Amino acid sequence: MLLHILIHEPQQLATIASKTPHWVWGLLAGLLTLGASQLKTRRVARARVAVMPLVMTPFSFFGMVSGFQASGQLGIAIALWTAACAGCMSLMLWQTTCAPAGARYNADTGTFDLPGSAVPLALIIGIFLTKYIAGIELAIQTHLVHNPLFVWSLATLYGTFSGAFLARGWRLWRLALVNVSMTAQPSQSTI
Repeated sequence: MLLHILIHEPQQLATIASKTPHWVWGLLAGLLTLGASQLKTRRVARARVAVMPLVMTPFSFFGMVSGFQASGQLGIAIALWTAACAGCMSLMLWQTTCAPAGARYNADTGTFDLPGSAVPLALIIGIFLTKYIAGIELAIQTHLVHNPLFVWSLATLYGTFSGAFLARGWRLWRLALVNVSMTAQPSQSTI
């Protein structure tokens, strides 16, 4: 329906935007700021590396739950979200377990030097747009909440985004764990 409006009645987009609660635009601004901060090279504390996956994964999960709790298909949606999350994370980690090129961990300071990347911003925008567009579609066509294809597709998409965030975070944490374990091993010398 939204695609139909976009193509045939673009003037309706202004109405949709004006009926969007103000807090949604504030949330978008905050998320865009968070994602934009990932574009430049930066030094971050070890705990901060966990923040992005630990914020965006529940945001994705609860976006899916809040949208589909009345669907009668919440159990299936949660199972699909979980499978997509685990599948995407596994696939990304199978592809490479290495941290992003240029990422370094300093065990002495407990900080990461991270290269700029557009990936977190793209994932943030993806999750937000999925939630926003699903909300619009459900407001226009309330019956979609009972459409298995709609519910299952969105649950899978939310899970895929979450898996990508978790894989990215795990790669960085693995870099720290490997670095710490290497510095903790006693050096062996020959006599």
